[in-house]
Amino acid sequence: MRGSGIPIWFFIGVLLTIYGAMILGYGIVEWIAGSYPAGVELTQLHTPVWWGGVLAALGLLYVVKFRPGRAGK
Repeated sequence: MRGSGIPIWFFIGVLLTIYGAMILGYGIVEWIAGSYPAGVELTQLHTPVWWGGVLAALGLLYVVKFRPGRAGK
């Protein structure tokens, strides 16, 4: 039966949201504490904050778009 069950994209969205939130949280803590790894170039760009935010936003998009029981698939 096609259309029954939970779409795999919903689970992918949940994973992206979780990973994005974890990376974003780490980036914010790193930014506030100012504890950057030695020898890493361009730390002033705060890439964990940006990538964590992008992953979390993309994950939330997938979760909302492919949530189970959504009317008008």
